[in-house]
Amino acid sequence: MIETVLFDLDGTIIDTNELIIASFMHVFEKGPKGPLTREGIIPHMGTTLEHQLQTFSGVEDVTELVPMYRAYNQQHHDDMVRPFPYVNEVVEWLHSKGISMGIVTTKIRPSTLMTLEKFNLDKYMSAVVTVNDVEHPKPHPEPVLKAIEKIGCNPATTLMVGDSTVDIQSAKAAGALAAGVSWSLKGEQLLRDHGADYILKDMRDIYTIVGQKQE
Repeated sequence: MIETVLFDLDGTIIDTNELIIASFMHVFEKGPKGPLTREGIIPHMGTTLEHQLQTFSGVEDVTELVPMYRAYNQQHHDDMVRPFPYVNEVVEWLHSKGISMGIVTTKIRPSTLMTLEKFNLDKYMSAVVTVNDVEHPKPHPEPVLKAIEKIGCNPATTLMVGDSTVDIQSAKAAGALAAGVSWSLKGEQLLRDHGADYILKDMRDIYTIVGQKQE
């Protein structure tokens, strides 16, 4: 039986996909490698910002690019970001059933907390593990293990929900169960191929996975 549910943030419970893509396109629209495309960006979403910027720019030092990305992202955040369908309903239901919850993300802590607070999700999360809180981000198991340690739960009864292969890899390496979301821009088959134990077609599928039915 599932006793703890950990969520990735971007692309999983919060629809930041178009904001992320637009932010990268903004940074590189006049770059030396020319404009980026959606198809070039999507496979790398879910990894750290620095890693993505390094990949897209071809340079190691992306110090000047990070603030450009963050400034555009923050400016357009409120207009372009919203929860995926049924997220608040499911989180409230899990809380009512005594299921512990947490966030495990490659996002920085300030923007993570801002997003959770904006959509009234922060009060339900017993642990929030961001890229600032770990030495080794996803796909390394450290972020999931840190959330498990903070909550004091058992990896075997913990479900990590994510939209990226790095979410699945981090969960499995930590000894937790992993669920991919069918609304991932990367496609559900890729998540299956990386070992997802479940695929959520709808956030409410969690009701069945945790072994309890909605009243």
